[in-house]
Amino acid sequence: MALRNAVLAALLEGEASGYDLAKGFDASVANFWMATPQQLYRELERMESDGLVRARLVQQERRPNKRLFSLTDTGLAALRTFTAAPPRPSAIRDELLVKVQSVDAGDAAAVREAVAERLERARAKVARYERLRDRLLDGRTEDEYLARSPRVGPYLTLLRGLAFEKENIRWAQRTLTVLDRRAAAAEHAADTP
Repeated sequence: MALRNAVLAALLEGEASGYDLAKGFDASVANFWMATPQQLYRELERMESDGLVRARLVQQERRPNKRLFSLTDTGLAALRTFTAAPPRPSAIRDELLVKVQSVDAGDAAAVREAVAERLERARAKVARYERLRDRLLDGRTEDEYLARSPRVGPYLTLLRGLAFEKENIRWAQRTLTVLDRRAAAAEHAADTP
């Protein structure tokens, strides 16, 4: 999937500056797509050249002027085409998993530390996603929100992000338990004559 499609989807929320999109990306689509602000700005320029978005300049008194981007009819058509096409199968490409695969021949302590860091990042993301879910629901039940909200896509992708990070937590905890038990057994074996 191209960054372009993620930007088109983010602009469904309405007109936004590049800065707003970068902030919004971090809050709304970071559970399934990552992009740096620089990548977003470059992509917005290309999308404007391709007629997918339009930009308008907003004069500001005490700050630099900003450009607000919105979808064009061409951008909406591109998004419809994208959503109609079958998705490519996803694949896990995770450097940490290569390290875990190699733990027996590598630096087990460093691998354990990397898994522990992944665990803490996943816990932080779950907390952030749960706060976002609470904001989206705004006192409604999930069923009420899903039945009456004009847009359910952001909520459904948030649920996937939550499930993904909760699975990261489960996996990391299990992996740490196994690594710790093996380290303790190896230490005990080394101390036993």
